[in-house]
Amino acid sequence: MFVAARAATFVYVNRMLDFDKMPVHVAVIMDGNGRWARKHKVNRFSGHNAGMESMKEIVRRASDLGIKYLTVYAFSTENWKRTDEEISGIFKLLVKFVKLDLDELHEKNVKVMTLGDYSVIPEGAKKSLEKTMEKTGENTGLQFNIALNYGSRNEIVRAINNIISDEKKGKLDFPVSEEMVTKYLYTGDESGNIPDPDLIIRTSGEERLSNFLLWQCAYSEFAFTSTLWPDFTPEEFEEIIEKYQNRDRRFGGRK
Repeated sequence: MFVAARAATFVYVNRMLDFDKMPVHVAVIMDGNGRWARKHKVNRFSGHNAGMESMKEIVRRASDLGIKYLTVYAFSTENWKRTDEEISGIFKLLVKFVKLDLDELHEKNVKVMTLGDYSVIPEGAKKSLEKTMEKTGENTGLQFNIALNYGSRNEIVRAINNIISDEKKGKLDFPVSEEMVTKYLYTGDESGNIPDPDLIIRTSGEERLSNFLLWQCAYSEFAFTSTLWPDFTPEEFEEIIEKYQNRDRRFGGRK
């Protein structure tokens, strides 16, 4: 896969990446499946299927590069507005992904988790996810977070309501702090306190967050590419990481 001494750098394809500057957490807004389908004159399900194949390639590459956390925006709270046929197709693909790739994920030491309220998704998809999370739960490699029925505003409101509830039960003392809110998010205590994303990538040419990780992205670096998600390759993923490694991250301070 890659050829290099792990101590300092990876040489992957024709690209040099600095292992010491590898982002800990990369998040991806996988956009463009529908436009890819229209471009290739196929149905939307075929577009989502092609997008699923791209997602698998990026999971493999992120794992090989030693990235600790990869979060993908798979299904938002707003996506329920789509047709029943499209929604059903998306979740069928999720079941297919789990069935065909669970063993490989486990062998690569990948830990699969979800962000969002996945309890309301179709039963078959829910059971497949739960099986995957149970089987990979003790793995210590890449943590692959699938954002399902996820919306960041809803996540923040949920956190505030849970804080109020726990305060009434005598579990907390006010005032509320940033650290407290962070622990009550989907990325907080219930998911092992996932660090904020270092890098957020969005494909398809759109340049907005679409209600994704709004609290967590305060100091994230952003990368926008016109590539439609099904055409997004591991090589372009590496190219974006290389550009990220050349950025000067100040976190509000000076150097």
